[in-house]
Amino acid sequence: MPAVMFHRIFPLARSAFLCGMLALFPHGGAMAAPSPSSSPKAAGLPPPAQAAQSAQSAQPDPDSLLIGVYKDLGANNLRGAQQKVDALLAAYPNFQLAHLIRGDLLLMHTQPVKAFGAVQGASAERLQNLRHEAMSRMRALRERPDPKLVPGVLLQMRPDQRFAFVVDARRSRLYVYENRDGYPQFVTDYYISQGKLGVNKVREGDQKTPLGVYYVTSRLERQRLPDFYGSGALPISYPNEWDRLHGRSGSGIWLHGTPSDSFSRAPLSSDGCVVLTNPDLIRLSQTAEVGKTPVVIADEIRFVSRARLDHDRALANSLTESWRRDFESRSPQRLRAHYSRSFRAEQGNLDSWLDRQGKWMSTVRSAKLSMRDVSYFLYPGAGDLLVATFTHDAGQNGKNLQSQRMRQYWAREGAVWRIVAETAWQ
Repeated sequence: MPAVMFHRIFPLARSAFLCGMLALFPHGGAMAAPSPSSSPKAAGLPPPAQAAQSAQSAQPDPDSLLIGVYKDLGANNLRGAQQKVDALLAAYPNFQLAHLIRGDLLLMHTQPVKAFGAVQGASAERLQNLRHEAMSRMRALRERPDPKLVPGVLLQMRPDQRFAFVVDARRSRLYVYENRDGYPQFVTDYYISQGKLGVNKVREGDQKTPLGVYYVTSRLERQRLPDFYGSGALPISYPNEWDRLHGRSGSGIWLHGTPSDSFSRAPLSSDGCVVLTNPDLIRLSQTAEVGKTPVVIADEIRFVSRARLDHDRALANSLTESWRRDFESRSPQRLRAHYSRSFRAEQGNLDSWLDRQGKWMSTVRSAKLSMRDVSYFLYPGAGDLLVATFTHDAGQNGKNLQSQRMRQYWAREGAVWRIVAETAWQ
């Protein structure tokens, strides 16, 4: 195309396309690129994981390049936008969203592009899915986590829990936080897909992703799985105790990758699993520890100040410490006062549960009780609900030590917090 003709067409094509891009964002305006602190390498991984991470980091970040395309268009730099899309497709040939944007850019050379995704003859549903993916990716870049704030759900991780995975369904994002000096520190985040019908799973086959606090239960390598799951899978502990008490059914909720013929999936496209791109799943797996890493899935994450986190953590500590003292007192009346009338147990009612705990206490020679390896999480999607997990030790100076692992669900009833569910295991 002659240079003069190109410059005549480009302003109109560029402005129309840019309007289409801006329509994806409710607030419009400029977007910030991912901060340097978002690099997974900042997580202090062990040497083998760092080597694998370095190899992965050699590939361009798709979200950074997408935002670069947007900025180049805003600066009338069509060639720069084209180069970034070409680089994206060279690294990720199956990235359908990038192919769509590239088609729009090529079309601009010959005619105005009035909307994002102007390709002819494509499935309307597929185009809508790709537009939703673009919206989710770029909105997440506009709404980067403030480094001064932390997820309100992560009140306290136990010392040996190095990382936590926090899924924000509304933003189609999974955030990785590292446990540094007792506080969650943002490491990186990834685009994710969730259930076709959104979140709040209730039953088997409802195509929804569960809301709650779960843990990575195993690690499944690519070689053990069909191609559908991509580079591997991290199964999680759905349904947990709270789910089972509320009659929620289903199983097989995993964090997993994508088939080899696709780079990513639409925001709402799974049968309930949390789906990442294969490169991102590989990176995420390097920070996952089976049986330790919590996976908190929320409809929307509320970010709070450290002062607020300290306040909520102090409340949680006061609740469990008061319970510990009254358990130690061996007074049934004092202990019962901590439990709700609506208390649920997987087996039996409150009377039978307290009777079981009383029998355990009767086997303990020492009246001294202590708690260790404590974690606190605010439970998503359940109002004011706190889940506390800890090891309960009975003994003194390490002698005749008897222990049980416990998990308590505390709910606020009016102005008072009480235990509405509890479980214990050796």
